[in-house]
Amino acid sequence: MLLFGRLFLKAERLSSIDIACHSVQHSKGFAAAMAEALEKLEKQKHIANEERIVAETSVNEMKKLKQKLKRRKWVNWETEDERKSTEAKRAAIDPSVEKIKRKKCAILLGYSGANYYGMQRNPGMDTIEEELFKALLKHKWISLDAYGQAQVACFQRAARTDKGVSAARQVCSLKLPESLDIKAFNKDLPEQIRLFAVERVTKGFNAKGQCDARTYTYTMPSIAFADFEANANYESFRLPTEQLQKAKEILQKFEGTKNFHNFTSRKNYFDPSSKRFIMSFICSDPFLSPQNIEFVTVKVKGQSFMLHQIRKMVGLTIAIVRGHTGVPTLNKALSEERIDLPMAPGLGLVLDTVHYERYNERYGEDGIHNPLTWKNHEPEIQQFVEQKILANIYETEYKEKPLLNWLDTLPLHSYDVRNGENPPSSEDKSNKDENEE
Repeated sequence: MLLFGRLFLKAERLSSIDIACHSVQHSKGFAAAMAEALEKLEKQKHIANEERIVAETSVNEMKKLKQKLKRRKWVNWETEDERKSTEAKRAAIDPSVEKIKRKKCAILLGYSGANYYGMQRNPGMDTIEEELFKALLKHKWISLDAYGQAQVACFQRAARTDKGVSAARQVCSLKLPESLDIKAFNKDLPEQIRLFAVERVTKGFNAKGQCDARTYTYTMPSIAFADFEANANYESFRLPTEQLQKAKEILQKFEGTKNFHNFTSRKNYFDPSSKRFIMSFICSDPFLSPQNIEFVTVKVKGQSFMLHQIRKMVGLTIAIVRGHTGVPTLNKALSEERIDLPMAPGLGLVLDTVHYERYNERYGEDGIHNPLTWKNHEPEIQQFVEQKILANIYETEYKEKPLLNWLDTLPLHSYDVRNGENPPSSEDKSNKDENEE
């Protein structure tokens, strides 16, 4: 029994020693695996670091190469197609024109609108700008690119006059060379168009955007203000003082900020751009033309005008003075209702002056720029206006009598709310907010 107990204890000890040895062997295997994994991870990091260094070195070398090559003018990083396209464009442009240094200028123009389809260029139409740009290109004042696209020369007109409308002092801004021969330039313009002066302006000057106000005149035979029942004679008529005073009083009613949606086309009463500020609206005393016909001239100054606005204001004034309708029609025309109003012919309308008071106050006395008042050129302007603009108005009215014929249509208007016509929606943007008389 004692022997059996000793054998049992010996067996138990041997089992404990075996378990301990197995545990030691297991611990040694795990440590080896961990050491192997760590070594492998370290190698991967080393390889990645070497690859990064190689990539950075390659990029830096490429940058240095490009910087070095870009210093050489014969290197072109464009694709072959881009290079050929660029060369073709350059070949189409006169190199001598492109090398000319140009600076922003304001030009003063005068023109008779007769036989022209307005100021703005219009493909296939005879316009003032088309004649102007032809002369600009011929004298190399602008490049070929600028002739095709006016914005290349930063061209902008102060006002866009309509068909048949003239201008005594139209202003445009564009980039021009420093050396200009205005006398030679005018020889390549039609007699109805004249360039009076060029003034250097600030780099950011815009003939339309920096214009404070515009003044228009409308010259017409004084018989326009005769009572329609008077059966007046066209050639011998002389305007009575009371009729002239009546006309002046009606014109004054347009002054101030009013809603002129009825005095243009496709404008809604609630469109903010329908509101315009009229600074003054006056009428001259009667005077005789060379044909011994009595004329008057109305003059209106405003911040800006819409398409046909002045001609409709003149038309309604004539209708009220002649007795076809009354002042309540004018009040109604300035309200929300859509009213049928007459529009006077375009012949007598002239853009008289473009005003730049704020620009002149800020830059006119800075010692670098001159004020845009053009006072030194006034004798030449007046001569052109008399010979080319007013002479055409007088002669056309005497021979063709367009205003007298138009007076016969005044009784055909209702001067009341238009029937069967939907007012334009506020989303109708076809009539742009621009001076378009």
